[in-house]
Amino acid sequence: MERRLISGHSPYERVVGFSRAVVAGRTVYVAGTAPIPADGSPPPEGPYEQTRLCLEIIGGALAQAGASFADVVRTRIYVVDRADYEEIARAHGEVFGEIRPASTAVVTALLDPAWKVELEAEAVLA
Repeated sequence: MERRLISGHSPYERVVGFSRAVVAGRTVYVAGTAPIPADGSPPPEGPYEQTRLCLEIIGGALAQAGASFADVVRTRIYVVDRADYEEIARAHGEVFGEIRPASTAVVTALLDPAWKVELEAEAVLA
């Protein structure tokens, strides 16, 4: 089975020992994706903007894997404050509204107090 690693720009990848995404056979697993800008600047403040950034990073990893959002079959959304969920869901729905992957949302703490959301995704290559 093919196993291909896809790196991103997270400063945690090498320290922790993970890849932004892994292609295993026909499945693409995108790791938990926090709103970390590529230029190292602070994340956007709002939950909607943070979610859009996470989705942009995920979209880039999917493209490197030869996939797109249309290939996503599952997402997981980690939310710090349930009051932010409406804005987070709106951003998720703008990308996945017609694709409708299986999805789970969990209220939890995240590693950086500036993060309001973290997302992960799984896709199946055609």
